[in-house]
Amino acid sequence: MKLVTFGEGAGRAGVLDGDEIVVLDVPTMREYFERGGADETGERVPLAEARLRAPIVPKKFFHTAGNFREHEEESKQVGWSHEIAPWIVFFQNVDAIVGPDEPVVYPEHLTEELDYELELAVVLRKAGKWFSPEEAQDYIGGYVIFNDVTARDIQRREMRSGVFSFCKAIDTFCPLGPWIVTPDEVPDPHDLAMTLRVNGAERQVSHSSRMSVTIPEILSHYSALGYSAGDVLSTGTVSGVAGFSPDAASLYLRPGDVMECEIERIGMLRNPVVSWEEGHGEPAPPRVRW
Repeated sequence: MKLVTFGEGAGRAGVLDGDEIVVLDVPTMREYFERGGADETGERVPLAEARLRAPIVPKKFFHTAGNFREHEEESKQVGWSHEIAPWIVFFQNVDAIVGPDEPVVYPEHLTEELDYELELAVVLRKAGKWFSPEEAQDYIGGYVIFNDVTARDIQRREMRSGVFSFCKAIDTFCPLGPWIVTPDEVPDPHDLAMTLRVNGAERQVSHSSRMSVTIPEILSHYSALGYSAGDVLSTGTVSGVAGFSPDAASLYLRPGDVMECEIERIGMLRNPVVSWEEGHGEPAPPRVRW
């Protein structure tokens, strides 16, 4: 199944059935997982007439990193102060989540180095803690695409202390979508082609088989923190980000750019980048120097 959220405001929950959305009797997709499912209302909405939203706003968004060692290898090209070690985790700001075709607002008063990061994310089917990798599959409710938009100049300064969070949690920096694909449609999450394009040009081209650990191992490792039903856990980005390129300045995002994140069997998440003035209807505040 493909689980969607659509409509205005907080949206409505549904299941994609061909070119229609079957409406479910739950107000949000998070409640769908908390209840362990939902019934159909009998209402159907044409997909072409629906505005898709971020498929879920979780209680907790576990942001993990370091699982694709190719990303660590490319970071050595720029001599960052801290390595991208295995088993990095921090919490994403769920208020920064945006959905398909929603704009990422470029805060030009905060950053001059806006970057993209394609990631495969997992949605937790039910609450749980302290479980083994062998038990992890029972906790997977589905898979979704995540674009970990990052202000590299802010991140570079944050990493002097060995942590980074602000650089990735700014408003609109968390595109998620286009829908949640249930495990029955993804027989092997470690056998998925992954591609990110900017204005049609490929920037990140990789494969989920290149993870240094498995998704069950990742879920088990962080289960010590405790999961709630509907929580989201990212699995880290692949190589090809702008910030770790020798020619980074020419690759950073600018207003007018369009990002397309595509993962095999899941779909394509598209988001434009807009200026602060276009996004907020007024000029950007004065430049902030960190």
